[in-house]
Amino acid sequence: MEIYAAGAVAAFTVDVLAYPLDTLKTRYQSQDYISTYGKSTQKALALRGLYQGIGSVVLATLPAAGLFFSTYEKAKSVIGTLPLHQSLVHSSASATAELASCLVLAPAEVVKQNAQMLREDATQSRASTSLQAWRQLAAKDAPRRLFTGYTALVARNLPFTALQFPIFEHLRSWAWERRLRKRGQGQGQGQEKGILETGLIAGGSAGSAGAVAAWITTPSDVVKTRMMLTAGEGSEMSGKMTSWAVTRLIYKERGLVGFFRGGLFRAGWTALGSSLYLGTYDAAKLWLRRRKNEADGDDSAL
Repeated sequence: MEIYAAGAVAAFTVDVLAYPLDTLKTRYQSQDYISTYGKSTQKALALRGLYQGIGSVVLATLPAAGLFFSTYEKAKSVIGTLPLHQSLVHSSASATAELASCLVLAPAEVVKQNAQMLREDATQSRASTSLQAWRQLAAKDAPRRLFTGYTALVARNLPFTALQFPIFEHLRSWAWERRLRKRGQGQGQGQEKGILETGLIAGGSAGSAGAVAAWITTPSDVVKTRMMLTAGEGSEMSGKMTSWAVTRLIYKERGLVGFFRGGLFRAGWTALGSSLYLGTYDAAKLWLRRRKNEADGDDSAL
């Protein structure tokens, strides 16, 4: 239970603090914004409506994050019994967890990214931008369109997590070894780890790992973004284009450079998001576990 709660707390923290960078990344990758503003990114990247669509993400990310971390910890303990290298254990466990969480995340991603693209004249009403995007999709066969880009989402997230988590686990172990050595302690001895210290070490390790993994997987993120944005368009082919068709279209429009459009935004957002996400997760998990142990101790004393 504490794993699920810690994952939810971490997800909410990231959603609120790092969301604007994700909005800028989505707009920068959109062909609609490219066509409208051309080489001028000033209007495309205007600091306006940066939290458009956050409602759908908060609602979906909390259960998705809890599902991811619960699955990850369980899969890691099961796969860890096999004669595999630790990096393969972490990659396999994170990939299994990602498959589960993507079932919840895909519809929210479609709503979110279409909400992020709503123009100023469409956001004047008091209705939430997530609700406006949902209504736009509902008028165009929502059940099918909500899973537009699911395969591209999985194709992006699986290699991303498979790269990030082994790097993260390695960096975190290395950082703790150095930290304990500086204290003059042997591994596994001495004072218990502090909550803030745990969060900082996990956050720094996750941010570094996330930035590297995000840059490498930017091409699949560009394809996923373009696919999901077609779900809100009014053309006959909206929401029906395959990953391969979108890939060919991006190459035709901008060549290989087009697959790394928004890569710096993605790396920056992921570094910040991963640092907050896994740093908060590790710190919250430790805090919840200690509170549980204290409560159990009080009960036993009675």
